[in-house]
Amino acid sequence: MRNIKWMALFAGLFLTGSSLLAQSPMNEDAPVQMADGLHANGKIYVVVAVVITVVTGVILYLIRLDRKISRLEKEG
Repeated sequence: MRNIKWMALFAGLFLTGSSLLAQSPMNEDAPVQMADGLHANGKIYVVVAVVITVVTGVILYLIRLDRKISRLEKEG
């Protein structure tokens, strides 16, 4: 069971990294309008906080779900 978790983690990290490499390079001179606007208004911190909260919630939910499933497998 532990091997499956490690393989899933490795596959997820590998796929995330390979998708990042597939992005086209941006022009250095071109400004990112949405990011600049959010940063100027100070709302970028709200966006970052919401993203971190959502990701943390999903991770905690998955850990809790895995523990429940493991407990059910041991009982049955």
